[in-house]
Amino acid sequence: MRQMVIAIDGPAGAGKSSVAKRVAQALGYRYLDTGALYRALAWKAMQRGLRPQDTRYIIEMTRETRVELQQSNGEQRVLVDGEDVTEAIRVPEVGNLASPISAIPEVREILLDWQREFGRQGGIVAEGRDTGTVVFPNAEVKIFLTASLDERARRRHKELLGRGIDISFEQVKLDMEARDQRDSTRHVAPLRPAPDAVLINTDHMSLDEVVEEVLRICRARFTNGAPPST
Repeated sequence: MRQMVIAIDGPAGAGKSSVAKRVAQALGYRYLDTGALYRALAWKAMQRGLRPQDTRYIIEMTRETRVELQQSNGEQRVLVDGEDVTEAIRVPEVGNLASPISAIPEVREILLDWQREFGRQGGIVAEGRDTGTVVFPNAEVKIFLTASLDERARRRHKELLGRGIDISFEQVKLDMEARDQRDSTRHVAPLRPAPDAVLINTDHMSLDEVVEEVLRICRARFTNGAPPST
C-alpha cells in the first residue's frame, strides 16, 4: 500500500523543520526540507558572486548543480556538488538570497520535478512554503503552521545564537518581516495555506504539543480517510 505524503507549510520560524523531523521519525517516513534546496542554490550563487537580478546565470547554475539530501543519524545533510553545506546554508545571508531565487519560475520548475520524484512513492513528510499548494497538491495531509512575528523571531534568534551567529533580535525580526512580505506577495507560488490545510497556531504550544497534534491529524487520516478540522 502506498504511504502518505504529509505536507507542512508556514512562514519562517513557525516550527516547520522541528515538527516535520519529529513527525517523520515517529511515522518512519522520509523527511524532505524543500527550503534547503533553495538555500543550497543561494549558497552556490553567493560563492559565484551572483545577485538576485542575475536571473539568467542563476537558471544556468541551477541546471548544472547537483543537490543531494542525505539522511545521517536522523538528520538531513545537504550536499552541493558533493560538498556538505548543511551548516553553511543556515546563515541569514543565504536565507535572504534564497527568497528571491525561489521566485524565479525556471528555478522552481527544475526543483519541482526533483521534489515530486522524491515523493512519488509516498512515505514522506515535506516541509516548506508551498508543499501543500504546489509541490504536493494531492497530499493526504496538509498542515499550515503559523505564529506571531514576535514569537517566530524569538525562536529564530535563539536558533541562530545557538549556532554561534551573533545577531540582534531586532535584526532577526526585520529580516523575517521582509521575508514574509516577499514570500506572500511573489507572483509564483506565494506563501498561503492550501484550502484544505489544517491551520495550527503554535504561539502557545510546545514542540511536543505541536508534534502530537500533527500526529493526531495523521492518525485520523489513516483511519477515517480525512483529517479532522481543529
